[in-house]
Amino acid sequence: MLELCEILGITVNELLSGERIDMESYEKKADENLIALKRKDENHMAKNVVIAALFSAVLLGAVMICIICNIAVSGHLTWSLIPVSSIVFAWVILFPGLILGRRGIILSYVSWSIFTVPYLFLLGNIIKVREVYSVGAVIAVVSIIFLWILVAVFKQIGKKRKLAALGIAFLSAIPFMFIVNGILSKMTEEPVLDVWDMLSAFLLLILAFVSLICDYAKKNR
Repeated sequence: MLELCEILGITVNELLSGERIDMESYEKKADENLIALKRKDENHMAKNVVIAALFSAVLLGAVMICIICNIAVSGHLTWSLIPVSSIVFAWVILFPGLILGRRGIILSYVSWSIFTVPYLFLLGNIIKVREVYSVGAVIAVVSIIFLWILVAVFKQIGKKRKLAALGIAFLSAIPFMFIVNGILSKMTEEPVLDVWDMLSAFLLLILAFVSLICDYAKKNR
């Protein structure tokens, strides 16, 4: 918004008002715009609260259905622990983003970073498969680090040069893929690379090249 105002040679208040503002009525228009923005923010917040409440109610209903069906059939909790734990995990991650909108996305990332490993530990114990935690936790940690690198890239570069940030993201995905493959190879004795991995890396390289070229052309236009 500030960049657009500089290009047009107007103030933010004039942009929001849609007209040139005299100095005499500047303060009045500023107050009116602030009130309008506050009301808009409150309306968005109310809408987000409703959406988050409905989302929570649906998930709670799903949890109750799973538990009731499991007890009715087995007499105690068995398989229902898997969907219940997964639903709770999804709620913890998605709820901040739903109720706070764009401001809650980082909180959702934080929740994902904190609760993924405990969730995998719990899931591994429920289904009694050791690899779910031993392998999944390592991959999750690497993925979390990669995610926060992308967050930092888009926060620092993406504000003014989204295409450049996108190109860097595509490039960084290539070593991330090789690291994940290397970890899985050591843990599962699978080959580090196959033809699909090479094809994916080549595709990511093309996407990165196109994004960076487009950013360069846009910057020097």
